[in-house]
Amino acid sequence: MFAQILATLLPVFLIAGCGALYGRLRNPDIRVLNSLNMELFAPLLVFAVLADGKAPLQDYSQLALAAALVVLGSGLLLWPIGRLFKLDLRTFLPPMMFNNTGNMGIPLLVLAFGEQALPAAIVVFITEMVLHFSVGLYMLDPHGSLRRLLRLPVVLATLAGLGLNLSGIHLPGWLLDSSHLLGSISVPLMLFALGVRMLDVDFSSWRLGLLGAIACPASGLLMAWPLVNLFDLPAIQLASLWVFAALPPAVLNYILAEHYRQEPHKVASLVLIGNLGSAAVLPVVLGILFAQGYGPG
Repeated sequence: MFAQILATLLPVFLIAGCGALYGRLRNPDIRVLNSLNMELFAPLLVFAVLADGKAPLQDYSQLALAAALVVLGSGLLLWPIGRLFKLDLRTFLPPMMFNNTGNMGIPLLVLAFGEQALPAAIVVFITEMVLHFSVGLYMLDPHGSLRRLLRLPVVLATLAGLGLNLSGIHLPGWLLDSSHLLGSISVPLMLFALGVRMLDVDFSSWRLGLLGAIACPASGLLMAWPLVNLFDLPAIQLASLWVFAALPPAVLNYILAEHYRQEPHKVASLVLIGNLGSAAVLPVVLGILFAQGYGPG
């Protein structure tokens, strides 16, 4: 089982490590790659998985609802913690709620449970992304317009893929294959970009970061605990929900905090230390799941 955990996590951290090493040596402008990923590769990945019809979306509705409840419930659970420590809730809560489903979650789920986990990974990614760009942006800027959500390529790709999936329309093989090939670039690029991004943050608020590294996975797992009993999820979806709940804060939280000038240095510490802390949390979660018989195949 230990070898299985290593085989799952090492590629994640090695690819991110390559990004950090390259970023240290070359200091690249990762914004271009991130834009390309979020505007082309990731939307094509989402579109291809949804449009190929191999995973009927009605089979994933409970997973999407459970993932949404994990995100929103984490915020409710940690709201009194933020008040207790007299933290700015707009700084503390978003990183605790919106986790690293894209950069870490999708690759990790596929490595842990095989290609059969990709539709579930995409469903939780879409759920988290939609909530982040609606509820998350509202938390940072209550006066902002939610119409920008409908202009996001990943949302447009989701709507197009949903339409094809639910209608039963099948695209030509060459078009789906092309979308899959381009979309497959997204996963390793997410991890590589995560490594580069980690160089931008620091330990200036390490106490807050340490609190977040404990609170983020703890709140997610506490929310997932009753949900796995409430919803009748297939095995691969149940395992995906547990991993999703244990993921660290998304790097996007730091980018948005910087954009909205919401104490970005504190959010940076929450993101950095939270992602470092995942090296201790995720092996435990995966170990429990593998011991219960979940795994590739």
